[in-house]
Amino acid sequence: QVPLVESGGGLVQAGGSLRLSCAASGSIFSIPNMGWYRQAPGKQRELVATITRRGTTDYVDAVKGRFTISRDNAKNTMYLQMNSLKPEDTAVYYCNTAVSYSGTPFGPWGQGTQVTVSS
Repeated sequence: QVPLVESGGGLVQAGGSLRLSCAASGSIFSIPNMGWYRQAPGKQRELVATITRRGTTDYVDAVKGRFTISRDNAKNTMYLQMNSLKPEDTAVYYCNTAVSYSGTPFGPWGQGTQVTVSS
């Protein structure tokens, strides 16, 4: 478990793109599974995507084909490329570097980064 800093959020029109970054203060090389989550106003935090140490990825149906999760172990950073954004993607996005293979997060949370998609 390492402290995290999310960045890259902002205001974008529907159909636009954003790239989120999750920078860890320590090495992520040996971390077996990491993920991105989001929390929309009035809703519970939900899983968006996960990536294993070997690069195997998984996505919730709502973002499949639009979002891409990746990790750069040399830079201790995980990314979320978000394309074809929709208003329903509006949320605070969080990363977590301790995620079970079923998607349950058990590591510390960063401050999150706000993503707002206008219609």
